[in-house]
Amino acid sequence: MRLSKYIAHSGFCSRRDAEKLIKDNKVLINNSVCNDYSYSVNEQDKVCINNILLKKPNKVEMYILNKPRGYITSKKDELKRKTVYDLIPSDKKNLISIGRLDYNTEGLLLFTNNGDLARYFELPKNKISRIYKVKVYGNVTKQIINKINSGINIKGTVHQIDEIKLIKNLKTNSWYSIKLSEGKNREIRKIFENFNLTVNRIIRTNYGEYSLNNIKLGEFKKIILKKTIY
Repeated sequence: MRLSKYIAHSGFCSRRDAEKLIKDNKVLINNSVCNDYSYSVNEQDKVCINNILLKKPNKVEMYILNKPRGYITSKKDELKRKTVYDLIPSDKKNLISIGRLDYNTEGLLLFTNNGDLARYFELPKNKISRIYKVKVYGNVTKQIINKINSGINIKGTVHQIDEIKLIKNLKTNSWYSIKLSEGKNREIRKIFENFNLTVNRIIRTNYGEYSLNNIKLGEFKKIILKKTIY
């Protein structure tokens, strides 16, 4: 198995990040630096990064977390905030999160032990849909909905959703279902802020074929990988 693929399949990082580590001379094979992307790892080789011995997992695994507010999607935080890794078992701390949810966003967050699988889910070209329930404060007119559907250019970046549907209309707030196939940083919040509307809550309910399926807030569980796609 090629070195970058071996690193990705170990769950240490994605293959793209593995290639950067190789380029930066951070990968040791049998105690010697290896910067050969094409190196074929055999069963006797010992591959280390940052003094961590990597092992190729026997089976690809997938997990789901119903993320609460107030956690960042990172293993460490300079500001000492709580991270999603505080919510998962100690023997699963090496898992890779698939994509991110920002600090105040709740809902479905996937994890895997395979970097290639994580990368597949994250690549925009694979057009894997994400569905969010969004609570918006203010008057969301039909004109605004039409403009959102047409695509919004904000500071030179085009934000294009796949679908927006009204779920429930309250006195001062409304709930919407929004489907995206590419998740830009704070995209949903930026779209509504562009119309001077405030997003009070965002819950991701679906990512590709996976959904929360009544998973309790803060719950973490193993799920079945539905098909080989990486």
